[in-house]
Amino acid sequence: MADKKNVVWITGTSSGIGKALAIEFAKNNIFVIGTARRLELLFKLKKDLGEHENNFEPHQLDITDYSAIDQFHKKVLSNYRVDCLINNAGITSFKKAIDDSIEDIENILRVNLFGGIYAIKTVLPDMLEKQSGTIINILSMVTKKVFTSSSAYTASKSGLMGYTKVLREEVRDKNIRIINVSPGATSTEIWSKEIRNKHNDSMMNSDDIARIVFKINSEKSNMVVEDIILRPVKGDL
Repeated sequence: MADKKNVVWITGTSSGIGKALAIEFAKNNIFVIGTARRLELLFKLKKDLGEHENNFEPHQLDITDYSAIDQFHKKVLSNYRVDCLINNAGITSFKKAIDDSIEDIENILRVNLFGGIYAIKTVLPDMLEKQSGTIINILSMVTKKVFTSSSAYTASKSGLMGYTKVLREEVRDKNIRIINVSPGATSTEIWSKEIRNKHNDSMMNSDDIARIVFKINSEKSNMVVEDIILRPVKGDL
């Protein structure tokens, strides 16, 4: 394992915060493995990185499919050492609880909660063996404040927060950092164009969030920022 190349694995890198994270890390000469379902967007991102394109390796992956993740680990990740996992992939519905179908709810939980857990379970054994590593979860302000029309999304993000808070205590003595980042409203494709056009000036920018996450990950002392809330200066939408 000592001879393997250190990488950062970021899920959901085809757009939004995940894309911004991939760009920020790659431009700072950190090798990134980016996964998402939309492979064509990952290749476009690689091309857009220009002189830094060799710092980004795109792979199509359905984060809700554990067997696919297992194969991805065996065929791709086994050639590297994942120094940092960033669980970013996420979806929502913006529907009231009564209007969310069971299919909607299951899809949100599969991506946001189970997908994050699957990724963690994939990298954790190597981190424990090496006794080092970082897991960063991109959560949401819904873990801190009640927002209507987001019950399933809140359940998924709060579930991942609870899971990783317990994990954090279990791996403290193994030098593994668990960092939960809860951003407020950010101008990404998760919001409709209408909402973004109306509230863009009051929403955060993905690039700004990516810079903060990069700085947090770069801190390699015996100090760790465990939970961070990022909100627009003007407050929540």
